[in-house]
Amino acid sequence: MFDRVWFENLDKTLREMGVDSDAQSFDEIKDNLSHPKKNTPSEFASNCAYVILAGGFSQKTAKKIYSKIMNFIFENGASPQDLLKMFANKNKINAICKIWNNKENLCEKYYSVKTDDEKIAFLSTLPHIGKITANHLARNLGVDVVKYDIWIQRLGVLYAGNPALYDKIDNGHLCSDIKCACDNMFTHLVDETGLPRGYIDVVLWKSCQQGLIKL
Repeated sequence: MFDRVWFENLDKTLREMGVDSDAQSFDEIKDNLSHPKKNTPSEFASNCAYVILAGGFSQKTAKKIYSKIMNFIFENGASPQDLLKMFANKNKINAICKIWNNKENLCEKYYSVKTDDEKIAFLSTLPHIGKITANHLARNLGVDVVKYDIWIQRLGVLYAGNPALYDKIDNGHLCSDIKCACDNMFTHLVDETGLPRGYIDVVLWKSCQQGLIKL
């Protein structure tokens, strides 16, 4: 495990299975991380909506709900009253509407900050965007960062070879020791593959989701 051949086999298998995607396809994610583009306000708000909806759902379900909601918003605008008839999660719908209806200002603020850490910190202040979700959103916006979710934390601990760290795994709070283990894993895999950290992250995450990696 944790070498170039292992990673390339995971990537290849996911593509053969036809599950090579997050909000975007694997190729789009890789290109966006290697050559990030500036998103329009609508693209920025759409990316926010996707990660808000993705929490707690399978990717297939999240994409279906996302497509339905965004098609409505593009045609009719973002109205909580209307959208709640389509998806009855008040907190998520209110957050999506607040971001969409203030998308120009929020997008401008996002691109006004310079460093990746500042961008992630700003995203974490948006409605219904937590610290881990902020990393997911930043990656989808082209920042080469990882989402330290529960599977990535478990992989990081496995890479570290330190069983004592398992008790510190927490999807709601990222322990500094766990983050260090994950970062060491990603640094190693970047050296092995030459690929962006964010791309390695999404391939590992999908491999865990699909059962290609047993944890």
